[in-house]
Amino acid sequence: MLIPPLDLSRARILVSNDDGISAPGLKILERIARGFSRDVWVVAPEQEQSGAAHSLTLSRPLRIRRLAPRRFAVDGTPTDCVLLAINEIMKKRGPDLVLSGVNRGGNMGEDVTYSGTVAAAMEGTLMNVPSIAFSLNVAHGTAPLWATAAHWAPDLVRRLVSVPWPANTLMNVNFPNIPADQVTGIVVAEQGRRKIGGNLVTAIDPRNRPYYWIGPVRDEDTASGGTDIHAVTNGAVSVTPIHLDLTDRAALGALRQVLG
Repeated sequence: MLIPPLDLSRARILVSNDDGISAPGLKILERIARGFSRDVWVVAPEQEQSGAAHSLTLSRPLRIRRLAPRRFAVDGTPTDCVLLAINEIMKKRGPDLVLSGVNRGGNMGEDVTYSGTVAAAMEGTLMNVPSIAFSLNVAHGTAPLWATAAHWAPDLVRRLVSVPWPANTLMNVNFPNIPADQVTGIVVAEQGRRKIGGNLVTAIDPRNRPYYWIGPVRDEDTASGGTDIHAVTNGAVSVTPIHLDLTDRAALGALRQVLG
């Protein structure tokens, strides 16, 4: 739980992502963080880890590569990066805030269960550090307007850390990929519905074996008001509090009656 206000000028900030240590979105977020504090650490994956979700690397050892003071690459997942950052790289004093992103591509609806960007914020939250995930809703084949995230994120972070957060809750932020001055505002939205994976491409490789490619097309509900998808589709920045307790409390009573 965040006990407000967090003094960003004195905060130790950890920046991570899932697009990799060289990603332009990471550079944007690092620049935003340095606008708040001089104590900024970057720990990100060596390679792109999109779709890694909240996965840990358990079958092999991990390696940390120091690139510069307070800047490290990890040959693992976003979750690995945050775990190693807090438990090893920054173990003398952990971060006061985790910022993850800015992801190239939106993370709305069911994306949060697949997203490595959101997973980095999940890991920070599980380690009792307030965490925010940022994504830019860029369509495939479209140029990302990083300036929109750069413009809207700083004030949004200041406002978020000025209020209390519930325990086990991260903030998931999505920017529309439109010019900053065309954004209609900020909408606090619930998680919408959009599912990737329905568009499977099937083909035969040169050795006459079938292979399958999970396509980018999604089945999504853009019409339902109040959701992150609706907000971003209509030109707003969406902010969604994501709670890590996945228990369906409404089902508990009925199950207890049946199962004792």
